[in-house]
Amino acid sequence: MINITCANTTRIHADGNPVVSTLMFIAGVLGNLVALGILGVHIREYRTKSSVFCILVTGLAITDLLGTCFLSPVVFVSYARNASLLGLVGSRRLCDFFAFAMTFFGLASMLILFTMAVERCLSISHPYFYSKHIGRSFAKVLLPVIYIFCGMFCSLPFYAFGEHKQYCPGTWCFIEMESGRPTVVAFSLSYATLMAVLILVIIICNGSVIVSLCKMYRNQRTRRGSVTSSQRRRKSFFGQGEEEIDHLILLALMTTIFVICSLPLTVRQRC
Repeated sequence: MINITCANTTRIHADGNPVVSTLMFIAGVLGNLVALGILGVHIREYRTKSSVFCILVTGLAITDLLGTCFLSPVVFVSYARNASLLGLVGSRRLCDFFAFAMTFFGLASMLILFTMAVERCLSISHPYFYSKHIGRSFAKVLLPVIYIFCGMFCSLPFYAFGEHKQYCPGTWCFIEMESGRPTVVAFSLSYATLMAVLILVIIICNGSVIVSLCKMYRNQRTRRGSVTSSQRRRKSFFGQGEEEIDHLILLALMTTIFVICSLPLTVRQRC
């Protein structure tokens, strides 16, 4: 008698809830479209070319939007037919595609967030190096490099280094996290370690930017000579630092969202 589990079932588990998937899809699409719209308005208002940060934010929004549009329709079809990913096509192809897309877009988004955090850190803490070596062309080249790296790394399970598995309720597939095969364990740990390192560096970079901005503000206060000049310099500081603070807040919010979404899987793979 065959033991039917979530890994090999062709029907959706009874605990499946399409409402959650629908809400996540709507939130993902609307959130990214709003972000792209705000970026477009920002560029038109200031009538300037996109900054490095704006290019990276645009890349992140497009990457996350593509991930949502690739993955969510498969989940909806699965619920509509009451069939798991294995049951929809009668083979593992759809499950492997779903797992690859999920790991690819998750890693690509985290790498772009990592790049944004490092970019902000360099622009605040090392402005001379940043102005000499970091420009718009750098960001435009870096995004394809990130996609190529993620594509190559996440394709390793197709070459027997790692494995994909269907998870409950049967509407999604991801990396196999529990296996006795060394190559499967190695890939799972590699992916989890890479994600954990990226999250750690992002947190460190954001903390460094916060410390640098606080030092800048403190230095401005110590240099005030009179009430009038104090008010002028205060306005000058916030005029120059307002955009940096906006970028930091946006980066912190996006980091928090992605960490909350990815950390449970990352921790589980490392355990």
